[in-house]
Amino acid sequence: MWVHPPTTVAGVSVICLPDAGAARLVGALPDSIEVVTWDGHGAPPGDVEFWVPTYMLADATRRDAAFAAMPKLRVIQLVSAGAEVWVGHVPPGVLLCDGRGVHGGSTAEWALTAILSVLREFPRFVRAQDARRWAPVTTDELAGKRVLIVGAGDLGENVASRLRAFDAAPTLVARHPRDGVHGVGELSQLLPSADVVVVVVPLTAETRGLVDAAFLASMADGALLVNAARGPVLVTNALIAELSSGRLRAALDVTDPEPPPADHPLWTVPNLLLTPHVGGNVRGFPRRAYRLVREQILRYAAGEPLINIVTDGY
Repeated sequence: MWVHPPTTVAGVSVICLPDAGAARLVGALPDSIEVVTWDGHGAPPGDVEFWVPTYMLADATRRDAAFAAMPKLRVIQLVSAGAEVWVGHVPPGVLLCDGRGVHGGSTAEWALTAILSVLREFPRFVRAQDARRWAPVTTDELAGKRVLIVGAGDLGENVASRLRAFDAAPTLVARHPRDGVHGVGELSQLLPSADVVVVVVPLTAETRGLVDAAFLASMADGALLVNAARGPVLVTNALIAELSSGRLRAALDVTDPEPPPADHPLWTVPNLLLTPHVGGNVRGFPRRAYRLVREQILRYAAGEPLINIVTDGY
């Protein structure tokens, strides 16, 4: 979909990137494009038509200041897969595009690492190493596990492909059913038979609180919950209750609140592997992100349809 042709200032389209490093990664652009940089601090530049904000910009004041300073803005291109901070706040006439496809591989690696770490009990071995104890035990394995993946977009498909390589059996769930993918309305029937449940949905009004007490109660005893989505998709207190009882295990890369305060039970609750929102934070991320940005800029300059346009919250 493309509904807003480029506007120009003296024949030049102004593109705003977050810093000089991003500009280097985007590379040379046609003479009809002028590149400016803004990292979110100080006065936003004016006359910008295509804006790439800094990664994970969540400051509403800076966001809204940019909108006020950019009356010619036509496109916001995110380098994050999640767009929840922006949805509902973008000015009329401006397209919002996300970074779908940029984080799929790295987040899937995190999910696979988390699953293997819990099943093969690596946290136990790290604690034993810290204590200089040689403490062999027989652990579980991933092979043969039934893994329910809630979210069947780029992230879900990347997780599924990696699980198949480990002889696990993934089942995908999306908002609406389609060939090879179940609908979210079937969760209550699917959850009890899953050994592992991986959550990779976007945060929208529909998914906020999706993993609640009823969802968790439907999971089998001893099952593992893996959240690589957003913290508010999960009802934290409901999970803490299940972990404290010992009935479920979990691995979280995102939390609500995020980060947890120092006295929050997420730091000490048993049966939890916790990482600090690092699923997409890998060395190859900038290169992939700005390859997408470059493609989108060239599409914009040529008046071609953009990809990854956010609709219905994602």
